[in-house]
Amino acid sequence: MPDEGSALDAEIREFCERLRLAQRYREIDERPVFPWKEFRALGSVGWLGPRFPAALGGRGWAPSREARLVEGLARWGGSVFAKLVLQPGFSSVLAAASVPIRERWLTPLFRGEVLVGNQITEPGAGSDAGALLMTATLEPGPGEPTYVLNGTKSGIAFAEEAQAAIVYARTGGEGTRGISAFLVPQDLRGIQREGGEDLGERWMRRGTVHYDRVRVPRDHRIGEEGAAFGLLASELRQERVLLSLVYLGLARASLDEVERYVMGRRAFGRPLGSFEGVSFPLMEDEARWSAAHLLSLEAVRHMDDGSLGDAESALAKWFANETSLVALDHAMQFSGGAGYSHDTLHELRWRDVRSGKLAHGSSEILLLVAAREILGRESLPYRKVTKDVRPGSPSSDQMGERAG
Repeated sequence: MPDEGSALDAEIREFCERLRLAQRYREIDERPVFPWKEFRALGSVGWLGPRFPAALGGRGWAPSREARLVEGLARWGGSVFAKLVLQPGFSSVLAAASVPIRERWLTPLFRGEVLVGNQITEPGAGSDAGALLMTATLEPGPGEPTYVLNGTKSGIAFAEEAQAAIVYARTGGEGTRGISAFLVPQDLRGIQREGGEDLGERWMRRGTVHYDRVRVPRDHRIGEEGAAFGLLASELRQERVLLSLVYLGLARASLDEVERYVMGRRAFGRPLGSFEGVSFPLMEDEARWSAAHLLSLEAVRHMDDGSLGDAESALAKWFANETSLVALDHAMQFSGGAGYSHDTLHELRWRDVRSGKLAHGSSEILLLVAAREILGRESLPYRKVTKDVRPGSPSSDQMGERAG
């Protein structure tokens, strides 16, 4: 009987080759725009958010199958395409929205027809997501009451290109319990959007979005008031694990390429890879990659059975990110001048993986989340623990920065 995973791998490779995704990966970095063509192509084969139920627009895949998909797309295409697959997951709180909102925004997202961004981070609130200052005030009107949004969001992916965004704003109270989520079309009056430029993941074109008395219908609130972060808890854990496999897919591609290169390149009369100064670091990278991969796959197994914990997901992302950065740096180093140039994809992969030390929980926050679960909250104080912090709920230190 054919191995189901191997069959999927072959399908992924064929898809990447047919759409020239490795070449497109470089082209999109050089001319950073949202890749609508590839987004729609992924939607046409059902690869956007495939672990979500069919009733929402997904395919009901086991998370382990989606994990294999994003790793393969990163390896044989590039991180752009793997993260496009994850885009519906980044917007998963829309499952708690009203039926009209889901039909207008969530269902088309699975087909690659619309782009929905996420807006959490503010100039004074990144990892400490409980410190958000943007407000959403319910005001009466001639018809139904509307929420009025005021504030600024910063470091926002697709700041200028998203047609709608899930916006997190304070509706009352302190900490994370006072924050609600809203689906906000980005063409409303009072919204000003500014693009920016980053070291990596340039296609996301992160920027700043200003809200000046932006009126949002009450039925655009997602879930109950103050319940926004409760909707994110499970999805955030899964995102971190899937991102770990994106990083490892990129590192695997560069390790394969540099290992072929060092055995074909001769220096001082022998293959470059025969020198211990080259072969030993690469073998260390192989060992660490395998260890990080096993850790991530174990976390994926717990995704499948619904037992994934905060510490497990945090450590999977942290270890995969750190391991991949070292491996990609070695790939650049042992490729010589070409490794530092645009002649190879090593430097592009490194720039994209470097974002992982900041997004979806910075490296420091990930270790804090793991320590607080494994060692206990009292053994590692971070902030005064209040009634707002409940075991199993995403306190602000668990949330971290969330791109996408």
